[in-house]
Amino acid sequence: MKYLFIEYPKCSTCKKAKKWLEDNNIEFEQRHIVEKCPTEEELEKWIEQSGQPIKKFFNTSGLVYKSLELKDKLPTLNKKEQIHLLAGNGMLIKRPLIIGDNVVLAGFKKQEWEEKIK
Repeated sequence: MKYLFIEYPKCSTCKKAKKWLEDNNIEFEQRHIVEKCPTEEELEKWIEQSGQPIKKFFNTSGLVYKSLELKDKLPTLNKKEQIHLLAGNGMLIKRPLIIGDNVVLAGFKKQEWEEKIK
């Protein structure tokens, strides 16, 4: 099975995740999160598939998140508005994302990836 690996190449966490995929001989297709930002439709599907709350898909430590003061604004937005925000700026999305037939993970936690991907 081939996974979709959505990354920001300069991100150190993305680099670690990519190395982990390569070290474990896991096939993946790379996609730059800013150059080809996930669409609203993709995000809606992936968030649903992940079983995680939408907040897990926000890069809460990122500069864009902080500059838009989303910590205070997010709770006032509905799911559709939040997905619209994410689709509008790849830097708002927690990265990397790994998407497969039965798995969607946001961020790289080695143990979680080992359990769900290997």
